[in-house]
Amino acid sequence: MKNINLISEPWSDYELIDSGDNKKLERFGSYVLIRPETQAVWRPARPEEWKKAQAEFIWSGGKGAWRKKNIPESWEMRWDDVRFTARLTSFKHTGVFPEQEPNWKWIKEKVSKLNKPNVLNLFGYTGIASIAAAKAGARVTHVDASKQSNNWAKENAALSSVPDGSIRYLLDDALKFTERETRRNSVYEGIILDPPAFGRGPKGETWRIEDDLGKLLAALSKILSPKSGSFFVLNGYAAGYSPQSFLQAAESYFPELLKAPESEFGELQIKELDSNRRVPSGIYVRFA
Repeated sequence: MKNINLISEPWSDYELIDSGDNKKLERFGSYVLIRPETQAVWRPARPEEWKKAQAEFIWSGGKGAWRKKNIPESWEMRWDDVRFTARLTSFKHTGVFPEQEPNWKWIKEKVSKLNKPNVLNLFGYTGIASIAAAKAGARVTHVDASKQSNNWAKENAALSSVPDGSIRYLLDDALKFTERETRRNSVYEGIILDPPAFGRGPKGETWRIEDDLGKLLAALSKILSPKSGSFFVLNGYAAGYSPQSFLQAAESYFPELLKAPESEFGELQIKELDSNRRVPSGIYVRFA
C-alpha cells in the first residue's frame, strides 16, 4: 500500500495561477476565476494576476454569489479527448474538478486493459469520469440523484462524441441502487464513487457520509468483480476525514485491497502554475 499524493498539473484548458488569503485564482478555458479556498492560508505570490479575474465567488451573510463581468453562462473545455462545459454554479463550483485529473488518467488506463468492462460511477455529477471510462471502451452506469446533473453529464457526453449506448444515466439514490444491484447479483469490473458529506436522493432520501459510507462500501464489495484488473476508486471532500480514514474504511470492506498489485491512497492536490506550491483539494483511495 503506497501513500502517494496525486498532483494535478496545469493543462491546456486549466491552470491554478495563484493562491492565498483563503482564495485561489484559476483559469478554466478562456476565463479566469477567483474562488474561496480554506486551505490557502498563505500569501498570494502573484498579486498582479488577480486583477485579470472575470468572476469571483463571494460569501456574504451565509450565502454565496458570483460577481462577474463579460463571462457567458457556459463555455466549452477539453481534457485529452474529453470535452465538457463549465458553468458558474450557486455552490462556487464550475462542474469541473481539476484535482481529479490524475484519476481520469488512471481510469482510462485501467479500462483500456479490460475487454469492454462494466463500470459503475456513483455520485457521477457532470460525468467527466464516466466519459473518460466510456471513451476508453467501458460500458458505464452513471448514477446521480440530481436530474440537472444528469442532464449536464449527457450534454458533456454528446460534446465528447461518446458512442450511443456507452453510458446509461440513472436518477437514483446511490445506496438504494447499489443494494438493489447486490440482490440482482450484478457485477462491475470498475467502481468509481465520489460521495458528498451530505446529500439528498431524488425521493428525499438523506445521505450522511458518517452514517452511510460503510453501508455503501459493504454493498459495493459484493458487486466488484474478482477478475484480474478490476478497479476501485473512492474520492472524498468531507472536512474532518483524512486519507488514512478512507483507506481503513476501504480495507475493512475490500480485504483484497491489501493484496492488490496496485493500491494507493493520499491527498488530491493541484499544483500552481510556475510554482512548487500545491493546494490540497481532497483525499482518495484506489486499487486494481
